[in-house]
Formats: sequence, structure tokens, C-alpha cells
Amino acid sequence: MNNEVTRILNAIENGDKLAAQELLPLIYDELRRLATSKMRQEKSGNTLQPTALVHEAFMRLVGSEDWQKWDGRGHFFAAAAEAMRRILIEQARRRNAEKRGGGMNRVVIDDIDVAAVPENSEYLLDLDAALIKLAAVEPELVKIVELRYFTGLSVEQTASAMGISERTVKRHWAYARAWLQREIAESADKLS
Repeated sequence: MNNEVTRILNAIENGDKLAAQELLPLIYDELRRLATSKMRQEKSGNTLQPTALVHEAFMRLVGSEDWQKWDGRGHFFAAAAEAMRRILIEQARRRNAEKRGGGMNRVVIDDIDVAAVPENSEYLLDLDAALIKLAAVEPELVKIVELRYFTGLSVEQTASAMGISERTVKRHWAYARAWLQREIAESADKLS
């Protein structure tokens, strides 16, 4: 399947607009399964459903006239992770703009593996701000966080997507979680 996905991505890159129709069925189940497993843990009433998240991310990647070039399956999934992150951040900003205020809760980044929309939209915005700071010094770590947290890839899948060892992913994932926790805690302390 990896070769088929890469072939289709190359066709999309070469301007074959029909190739996108071939791609979605190949990757949809994988993306949907990842999103669904985490969304089950969310409270009912969440306005964003796994299907909507997958479709919105997919449309941002291949649904526009501006075809992006991908260096294979790993690069595509990294782009999907970034698209999902942006969608979740946009939703959090909309919710935040609607409600303004509320109590702050400390949330710890754990081994959360899949596209989650935390109830605390302020936390998601804080996470995004911290990721922007981290990207300035360690952009590879941000990609790992996006693949693990926003797309829900396993350590093995993340390693494959990025072309690095599982051990490196584990080490970078642990460092990135600690860095982000510290940064978010410092930001929360400044607001107190």
C-alpha cells in the first residue's frame, strides 16, 4: 500500500486531479480510525467529528488548485498532521472567541496519540503558542508532536513517516513533551 500511496501522490504532484480520488480511499480508513479512537474519549456535543476532521484536512491537502509536492507517504502524513493541527486550533479560537473567559485548568501532555479536541480550548491555544516557540529552535520536534498528538501516529508510524529510528522518535517525543509542559506552565504562571 505504501508504494500505491506514493504513486498516487506523485500523480497528484504531476497535475492529475483524478488521482486525489484514488488517494482518499487508501488512507481514509487509517486516518478515520485514528481520529475516531480519540474522539470517543471526548464529551458528547463536540462539534467536530472525526469524519469532518479527516475530510477537512484532506481537502486542504489535495482539494485546492495549489498542488503541494510530497516526498512520499511520510511527507504527506506530516502535512496531514499539520493540517489537522491548524483545523483544531481554528476551532479552539472560534470557541474561545464565543465564550471569552472561564477557569484555567492545568493539563499535562501525555501519551495522547490521536487527533483530539480538548474541552479546554485555551489549553489548545497555549499548546499552539508553545509549538510555535519550539519550532523556532527544534522544528523536527514539532513535526513529531504533530504526528503523534494531532494525527495519532504510533512511535513506529512516526519513525517511518519521518525516516528516523523509533528510538529517536521516543527520545524526541519525551523531550518535546517535557519542553511543552514547562513552556505551558510558565505561560500559565505569568497569567496568574
